Amino acid sequence: MFSWEETHMNVALYFSSLNPLDLLGRLPAGAAQGLVWGIMAIGVYITFRILNIADLSVDGTFSTGGAVTVMLILAGWNPWPAMLVAFAAGLLAGTVTGLLHTKLGIPAILAGILTQYGLYSINLAILQMKANQAISVDKYDLAISGRTVNLTILITLIVVIVLIAVIYMYFGTEQGSALRATGCNQEMSKAQGININAMKVIGLALSNGLVAFAGGLAAQYSGFADVNSGRGSIVIGLAAVIIGEVLGEALLGKHLNFAGRLAFVVVGGIVYYLVYTLVLWLKLDPNMMKLFTAIIVAIFLAVPFLRAQQKSSFKRAGKLSRQNTNGKEN
Repeated sequence: MFSWEETHMNVALYFSSLNPLDLLGRLPAGAAQGLVWGIMAIGVYITFRILNIADLSVDGTFSTGGAVTVMLILAGWNPWPAMLVAFAAGLLAGTVTGLLHTKLGIPAILAGILTQYGLYSINLAILQMKANQAISVDKYDLAISGRTVNLTILITLIVVIVLIAVIYMYFGTEQGSALRATGCNQEMSKAQGININAMKVIGLALSNGLVAFAGGLAAQYSGFADVNSGRGSIVIGLAAVIIGEVLGEALLGKHLNFAGRLAFVVVGGIVYYLVYTLVLWLKLDPNMMKLFTAIIVAIFLAVPFLRAQQKSSFKRAGKLSRQNTNGKEN
């Protein structure tokens, strides 16, 4: 057992070892990663919020996007066309998940698991049966890189703005509106003549395409593609979505429109990675980050429910009744 003096000395040494300037130096890299994962979170938002489907295939398609992008760049491709091919690969993977769900009657969550499971072998094949493939910014002209953080932030921010604008316009079209209606009320959408199965397939394809595109960016930023790089992506994506929604509703309330929600999803990704950066700066065990992430997601998921309960007329009536009862007893 440590004495009080020893404990006090250890705490003092711990805090003296933390350099605020070091934290400030790490924040831009955290913001850059957050922007990249924010694109991935937009894909998760499409299935989780718009279609009301928990799609687990994103863990596989994120790795697919990285693998396709890196292998094409190694083959001499320009990184932007390579990422477009990665986007197409994600579209294909999402389509498979959608067809398993709609044509074979497999529940969406199981269809995603099957696609994710199959993609592991496909990703290994893309990486030429290697667990990872490295790509150096010194040898190849990459779109972004961890060595040029400020430029990466600028380029990724431009990509995010363009993507949000395109997605916003798409969901304003007839097909996009039908997709949103399918997520809101399937039976009513079917009654209005909407092919809800086709909308589900399109939504899952678009979501996984964005996730694969983000995977291509992430692989270039880190300098390698790994067959396990997408493990846990769904949780990070959900964290970004929930954090972004809570922040957006807290700051803008009823003025938060669809474009604003997409933007705050990206903000959620940045916040998540800034928290991750803070955890590393505090010298906590990075292996505990999954636990921290689970706690963060649980807290932010509970916020809307707790708010709704506070606003509930029945709960308010019960609280007033208890207060009146206590007043009479006193």
